Amino acid sequence: MKSCLIVDDSSVIRKVARRILENMDFIVDEAEDGQEAFEKCTREMPDVILLDWQMPIMSGLEFLKTLRGYTGGERPKVVYCITERDIGQIAMARKAGANDHMLKPFDQAMLESKFQAFV
Repeated sequence: MKSCLIVDDSSVIRKVARRILENMDFIVDEAEDGQEAFEKCTREMPDVILLDWQMPIMSGLEFLKTLRGYTGGERPKVVYCITERDIGQIAMARKAGANDHMLKPFDQAMLESKFQAFV
């Protein structure tokens, strides 16, 4: 089974995403911010990361740059979550190493469509 790390400061978003992804047979772990997520990645690198862009302590963009610079950090697929269709934010995320992006709030169909390729 594939593993997914959900990185979001919203417990509601993490709970909803966890339920959907576990139903898709992902092994799911969670982190509240980029720093916690990076620490988890140094212990065990997930296959896929669902990453919020705006978080305290370490933002999604900072986490992404740190992850991609870390040995083995190029391996996970990263879906970057944003709250508005900001082309500049999407471009920065892609340049930093995001594989895809998704708007929040998302629903089950949207999340499943983004993650189906990773199953």
